[in-house]
Amino acid sequence: MHIRDMLTGYARVSTDDQDLRLQRGLLTEAGCRRIFEEKGSGVHRDRPELARLLDQIRADDVVVVTRLDRLARSTRDLLDIAETLNDVGAGLRSLGEPWADTTSPAGRMVLTVFAGIAEFERALIHQRTSSGRVAARARGVRFGRPPRLTPDQIALGLRLVGEGTSVREAAKLLDCHHATLYRALTAASLRP
Repeated sequence: MHIRDMLTGYARVSTDDQDLRLQRGLLTEAGCRRIFEEKGSGVHRDRPELARLLDQIRADDVVVVTRLDRLARSTRDLLDIAETLNDVGAGLRSLGEPWADTTSPAGRMVLTVFAGIAEFERALIHQRTSSGRVAARARGVRFGRPPRLTPDQIALGLRLVGEGTSVREAAKLLDCHHATLYRALTAASLRP
């Protein structure tokens, strides 16, 4: 079977009032026999037609898009989709970006470089976030949920439980869940 017989198109427009005709025409002209069409913003994770396409794609198939932004929301998303296609032995080709053709060695190399850049970017973001967190903690910033019970409520809970009130009854008086009070009392008893 010739490679043009295995081309599958994917077309997407962002809103319902946009038209898929231009993409459909370009994909048909490129030799796509099947075209999966989607209307909806690429920001949403729920893209049922893309999911259907990825589920039905087989080895030696090539997914063709008019532009990469019609397929992926971000570089990471593009790399994930390309990896999914690669795992089943399928390729990816963009009509608008000729360098993005995983059926050629040059296209695979470009996507490999992109994957390296994306990994580097993730590492930088992680490093900056960690450094920012450390600096914020040094300034006294607390992360996570604010405590449910104030120090005075915890002291009252300790006193009530110490006087024989059950933790469940003390929690009702403090208007909190008993597990919340258990955690607070345990943490308070561990403090020096």
